[in-house]
Amino acid sequence: MHALDDITVIAPHFKRRLSGVTSTVVQLIPEQRRLGLGILTLGPGLPEHLPKMRWSQLAGLWRKPAKAQRRVWHARRNNEMLFGVILRDLLRMPLALLFTSAAQRHHSRYTRWLISRMDAVVATNARSGSFLKVPHTVIRHGVNLDEFKPAPEATDRLAGTGLPGRYLIGCFGRVRHQKGTDLFVRAMIELLPSHPEWTAVISGRITSEHAGFADGLTKDIAAAGLSDRIRFLGEVDDIKPWYQRLTLYVAPSRNEGFGLTPLEAMASGTAVVASDAGAYAEMIVEGETGAVVPAGDYEKLKGAIAQLISDPARAMQAGKRGREHVVEEFALTGEAVRLGEVYASLLTNPSSKPMIEAKSIEQAGT
Repeated sequence: MHALDDITVIAPHFKRRLSGVTSTVVQLIPEQRRLGLGILTLGPGLPEHLPKMRWSQLAGLWRKPAKAQRRVWHARRNNEMLFGVILRDLLRMPLALLFTSAAQRHHSRYTRWLISRMDAVVATNARSGSFLKVPHTVIRHGVNLDEFKPAPEATDRLAGTGLPGRYLIGCFGRVRHQKGTDLFVRAMIELLPSHPEWTAVISGRITSEHAGFADGLTKDIAAAGLSDRIRFLGEVDDIKPWYQRLTLYVAPSRNEGFGLTPLEAMASGTAVVASDAGAYAEMIVEGETGAVVPAGDYEKLKGAIAQLISDPARAMQAGKRGREHVVEEFALTGEAVRLGEVYASLLTNPSSKPMIEAKSIEQAGT
């Protein structure tokens, strides 16, 4: 159990299942700690190595930290915002509320109310920021360059995988319509027969809700006679080596919040073809690190993939440039430093939000 005296930031995580937010928290908090920030997370669904506070320590938030007048409660979901409002406004704990928004849609009345109660708001990209009706700061996610890195030059990328071919193309993430997994599979069924040196892999959770969707893809692959060259890996314990094995990564999402996988792929030295969902278009340098196509546009997605698998040398060069681009623009340290500046402002400036009563919270949810 961590003492709270030197803790100035609480990053709640109120979801058990793995998500993009989970990935962000898992990568970011150790970097923030490395830079000297006193930060703990609270909640389920996170690895044991992350520094956490216990629910039994919540009462300790009534006491101010040793070197500040209050703490920052950094929420990333509605339930985390609501919990922060209750702690600050009803229980009168000395907290400043910060919300990071990745959503690219118009917010519900309830969410808008919660956002209006925040002391500061961060958007993960310009498009997400365009849906906010309050002042905000854009801070793009970064990637851990020590964790996600290219394989050594002499490495045989497919060694030990048991997969056929010479080059690997992949699509990672939850297997569902929203993620465009079907678009990737369709492109592979149509392209791989003309490119015998390439094999495709798909990794990610298949929930019961989307099992029928995944079964349909498996049947399509079998009907095309490509079951040996389009493989479902399921959820793998460590995705990093698979990024290193790829020559091309495809992110065909129809809808996305931010989306870290293209950054992870480029950091690993892999070229990327992505839709313009989420912040993908802000990550990729068109024609240099890969290509961006309109979300849901199958023909343009297929065309962009075809150009790179037809020229593996070009794909590998794009992967090298992708690594350089991520180092220059998307290092995790940069995200941690910019968030640190927001935290510092909140820790030194008094809250401008008036306290509210329980009845107001009830009315906001109706």
